[in-house]
Amino acid sequence: MVDTFHTIARRHTVETKIRGSRFLADAVPVEDRQSAEAVLEDIRKRHYDATHHCYAYRLGPGGETYRIHDDGEPGSSAGRPILAAIDHGSLTNVIVVVTRWFGGTKLGVGGLVRAYGDAAAAALAGAGMLTCYLTATCIVRFPHAHISTVMRLCSARQVKILTTEYDALVRMCLEVRRGGLERLTADLIEATHGQLTVDPPSPV
Repeated sequence: MVDTFHTIARRHTVETKIRGSRFLADAVPVEDRQSAEAVLEDIRKRHYDATHHCYAYRLGPGGETYRIHDDGEPGSSAGRPILAAIDHGSLTNVIVVVTRWFGGTKLGVGGLVRAYGDAAAAALAGAGMLTCYLTATCIVRFPHAHISTVMRLCSARQVKILTTEYDALVRMCLEVRRGGLERLTADLIEATHGQLTVDPPSPV
């Protein structure tokens, strides 16, 4: 099971100048469409005097949602190469906005593709990469005598214990990487000699 995805570690901005035109590329980590649109609106307000605000974003653990916009540049000359830079790094949950101030000299479609793509790639490279993990939560119940065994195994597997309740049985809510959930529960059941039960997991 694939339970990881990659995004950028931090916001990063790069400025380039090509034949009189100024390009300002902002790469920003985002969680959803609303946060991506908020980033775009903020950049538009701050750089209200710019000629174009071209962008692309990709969202979701599998990168299933994306959008590109050329903002008046020739079709596929801006948004598409920006998205290509995102996809080259296999990144998601990121928006790249490349703001252009026209300098008086036309660059042609090929020149624009290179300018926007290179600016986006430079901003992404400077932002660094962050590996994120998909997790799930599950509830386990077991006799009090096994508390040290369960806690020791959770610590060894870097499983986060979210809550612990003590009643007739110990009730723990665990957060674990999805890819390791099946193995963890099997090992917990074995370590407690079959005296541990597991509720169905919930995605986080």
